Amino acid sequence: MLIGELSSRTGVSRRMIRYYEQQGLLESARGTNGYRQYDDQAPAVVGHIKNLLAAGLPTATIAGLLQCVHGDPARPVLSGCPGMVDGLQAERARVAAEISRLNTSQEVLDILLEAAVHGPR
Repeated sequence: MLIGELSSRTGVSRRMIRYYEQQGLLESARGTNGYRQYDDQAPAVVGHIKNLLAAGLPTATIAGLLQCVHGDPARPVLSGCPGMVDGLQAERARVAAEISRLNTSQEVLDILLEAAVHGPR
C-alpha cells in the first residue's frame, strides 16, 4: 500500500509516517516510480507505535520494543524480549516521578494563586 492509504487507514499523517521511517520504526520498499510501498502489516505496526508513544515512550525505546509487540494494536500481545519488562518498568518509574514533580508544581501554584486572589492569610 502507498503512504496515502496507510495514512488513511491509521489516522496518522504522512509526515508522521515518514518520521517513523526515519527513526527506524517502520520500513517501506520503493516502487519503480520511487513511491514508498508498505506491506500488509504496516497498519498494525503504526498502531503499535501510536500506543507506545501514547505510553510516553521515546522513539529510541520504541525501536527496541517494537519487535516484541504483536497482534491487534487494540489488544497487543507482548512476547518476551530480553530486558522488555525491565525497560517498561524503568519508563513507568520515570513517568511516576514526573507525575509527582508535576503534582508538587500544581500544589505550589495553588498556594500562589490563593495568595494572589485572596491576599495573605
